[in-house]
Order: sequence, then C-alpha cells, then structure tokens
Amino acid sequence: MKVALELDCRDLPCPMPVIELARHLTEVAVGDLLAVVAHDPAAAVDVPAWCRMKQQEYAGADSADDGAPRYVVRRLG
Repeated sequence: MKVALELDCRDLPCPMPVIELARHLTEVAVGDLLAVVAHDPAAAVDVPAWCRMKQQEYAGADSADDGAPRYVVRRLG
C-alpha cells in the first residue's frame, strides 16, 4: 500500500501508537493513507477500534520494510 505518511512508533508503549495516530491524522489529505508501525501488540486491536470510534477507515495491516507490523488508516475527514 502506498502511504502518504508513516509513523515510526516501534519503541512506543501502549497507548502511544494510537495517540500518535490521532496527533498526525490531519497531516495527510482526506482520502490518503497514514500508517502506524508499532511493535506494541495492542496496536492490532487499538488502531481498528480507534478508526471505528473516529469514523476513519481501517485499511488493514501489512509489514514495514524491516518486517515490523504496520497498521494502515485512510483519512475520511
């Protein structure tokens, strides 16, 4: 997936990856993708839940270049 902004949250504990996602969402245009790269196991649940609560689209998970989990969000508004 081609993302407009990738956040490196590899070393951040829960709930910081979702907090960083919220902080940086407006840095991408509506319709663009934002990715959160995080080793925090809770991010796999937290990012999709945050998307549901904030009416954003959870576009799925894949891996960053180094194999770290990456969670992708499409900004809807």
